[in-house]
Amino acid sequence: MPGRIEDYAVIGDLQTAALVGKNGSIDWLCLPRFDSAACFAALLGDQENGHWRIAPAGNDGPCSRRSYMGDTLVLESVWETAAGAVKVIDFMPQRDRAPDVIRIVEGISGRVEMKGELRLRFDYGSVVPWVRRVDGHRVAIAGPDSTWLRSEPEVHTYGRDFCTHSEFTVNAGERVAFVLTWHPSHEKRPGLVHPYEALEQSLQDWEKWASQCRYDGPWREPVLRSLITLKALTYGPSGGIVAAATTSLPEEIRGVRNWDYRYCWLRDATLTLNALLTSGFQQEAAEWRDWLLRAVAGDPADLQIMYGIAGERRLPESELPWLDGYEASLPVRVGNAAVEQLQLDVYGEVLDSLYLAQTCGLREKKHAWAVQRALMDFLESKWREPDEGLWEVRGERQHFVHSKVMAWVAADRAVRMLELRPQLKGNPNRWRAMREAVHREVLRKGFDPVRGTFTQFYGSRELDAATLLIPQVGFLPARDPRVAGTVEAVRRELDHGGFVRRYTLEESSVDGLPGSEGAFLACSFWLADALHRVGREGEARELFEKLLSLRNDVGLLAEEWDPVEGRQLGNFPQAFSHIGLVNTALTLSGAGVVR
Repeated sequence: MPGRIEDYAVIGDLQTAALVGKNGSIDWLCLPRFDSAACFAALLGDQENGHWRIAPAGNDGPCSRRSYMGDTLVLESVWETAAGAVKVIDFMPQRDRAPDVIRIVEGISGRVEMKGELRLRFDYGSVVPWVRRVDGHRVAIAGPDSTWLRSEPEVHTYGRDFCTHSEFTVNAGERVAFVLTWHPSHEKRPGLVHPYEALEQSLQDWEKWASQCRYDGPWREPVLRSLITLKALTYGPSGGIVAAATTSLPEEIRGVRNWDYRYCWLRDATLTLNALLTSGFQQEAAEWRDWLLRAVAGDPADLQIMYGIAGERRLPESELPWLDGYEASLPVRVGNAAVEQLQLDVYGEVLDSLYLAQTCGLREKKHAWAVQRALMDFLESKWREPDEGLWEVRGERQHFVHSKVMAWVAADRAVRMLELRPQLKGNPNRWRAMREAVHREVLRKGFDPVRGTFTQFYGSRELDAATLLIPQVGFLPARDPRVAGTVEAVRRELDHGGFVRRYTLEESSVDGLPGSEGAFLACSFWLADALHRVGREGEARELFEKLLSLRNDVGLLAEEWDPVEGRQLGNFPQAFSHIGLVNTALTLSGAGVVR
């Protein structure tokens, strides 16, 4: 069985990522990209679906302690045994051509017997490769995939039960390095990577990158770790940031809410840019902005809620029946059918992101304004229609309040852009009229005057945590009593163990799915932010500190939290959660962008 979600740490090379358990087992790795098929898929099944474990012989439990080495993505796991202490250093160097996973075993004290098990299973754990010896390597090949395993100094390996085993001993001060390299099977083996030089270079690269962080507030450590995690979820060649490194980690154990998050969502655009720009990472912000412009280029009617990591549009959803699912949570899905949904809020996200990029000093792209005008022309004729909303519900379309608010944001930012740069071509009077019309309609149809709160959609009594963003996007001032009423209603009625659900599942007529889910961490960060904005500073900080306590031992968060079982849920590590952490820390520190 895989470990709990929070038992994992992430390593990566800015093109893909692996999850390493406390027990020394890599249980998830997709090669060569985030969205490629996994060669280690034990996370969603069992060991027969692929894993790679290195640990002291006879020790099936977790390591004694682990941490990242400084401000890097290099993981160090330490085992203390009766015979001595040993550590395993795991990392993926930023690749030249081929991806490498490097695992360095180093003796700390005594003499420790070690054991390794490498069980490669290509195509999400379904394909057993043919393994042979070539020039001191263990070479595994099946179809388009090939991996080469070597060790320095050379360690004897042997095959048994379709698994490559190794047994060796390390004394204090000794080091043994294993390098696993993937490449297309029809190509020649890539050049060898020197593991110890790669370690030093990786440490330098990450420390140099992290040194750019401008945030120096009271929560610098969790903020910087979250920013490092966002960098780890970035596909370097395109600048796209995936929502998570995994697919199908459940929002409810043994439930059906299991989705593929290895893609880039437009809903994350503005919040991601804010986190990067305010923290000092201009280059990453510019690359994300450029990815956004490339992805949305084309007919505005074809704007999608998400895209592939290089901007791909087709993300067909299918199921993998040979995988048993994480803790029997089925189905296991790859691809995401929500890509076909209509979500009007994404137009606001794009316009808001490009406006933020302009006002925060990113170098302007000549065609950016033409894209924004085209999006506005389309949205003018469509904003009155129902949609599936921010949360990608699989029930009937509704007039979601958040979607309408973001349509207002789109018009507002377009008007502001023309006010900022009057030489641009546009229709400011028409867009002002649209802005006023959306505002009037939302106040009339989306607000419950009896309860004093905005609702999930027109005519409903249900609540939606997305309405917490109303003061943040500038739809109403934070001190407006309607904002205060919404904040209090969400805090009270969407409470789940002291945190926040996205919406009321038990009464929802729009969800379209059975079962339940945990508290949504991004929404809980939004509540802390909103509490601060309405003047409830003590409650805001108390909630934020509680959220920080949910991070695992290496500072990572999944999508959700189960307050009953006290465990993380959903895909991992989750960009939306870490973006929420960074932005709320900035807000509470007085460093956030005011819009």
